Amino acid sequence: MNENTAKTVSKFLSLVLRHSPEKIGLKLDENGWADVEELILKCSQKGNKLDKVLLDYVVENNDKKRFAYNEDETKIRASQGHSISVELNLAETEPSEYLYHGTVGKFMENIQKEGLKKMSRQHVHLSKDKETAIKVGSRRGVPQILTVRSGEMYRDGFKFYSSENNVWLTDEVPVRYIQF
Repeated sequence: MNENTAKTVSKFLSLVLRHSPEKIGLKLDENGWADVEELILKCSQKGNKLDKVLLDYVVENNDKKRFAYNEDETKIRASQGHSISVELNLAETEPSEYLYHGTVGKFMENIQKEGLKKMSRQHVHLSKDKETAIKVGSRRGVPQILTVRSGEMYRDGFKFYSSENNVWLTDEVPVRYIQF
């Protein structure tokens, strides 16, 4: 399998399954699931060649496990990161004492004033380890790694969820819980 093709397909799937399903006329249910056959058909109709073999490869080999099938592989959805309203039905979970957030320098001043906000997404994304946070921060430049006192937040009543691909999600992280 050509890695460039897989990467291109992964980016396109992120667009239609997380942000803009209407770009190809795709319908997502309230939980973000799309019918696999409809996805393949709509992609092909818009000039984005996709078949089940390529889709299987992208789902299985995406380094961040961004996509998941239902049990019988008739539906697919993005694991998290939606800017459209979907209900992922994630159970509230107690986090470890510390989680991490990768960002870049240009956002630091704002974070120091306002904390971490979900912005256009449904949740703030946190990582269980610094290595993953470094990868996330590196996508936009030189990474800045923030340590979040997630255990303390949880004890103070903040809710945390762990997505299917082990990304930690919360609604916000106030400045007082961030170690810069």
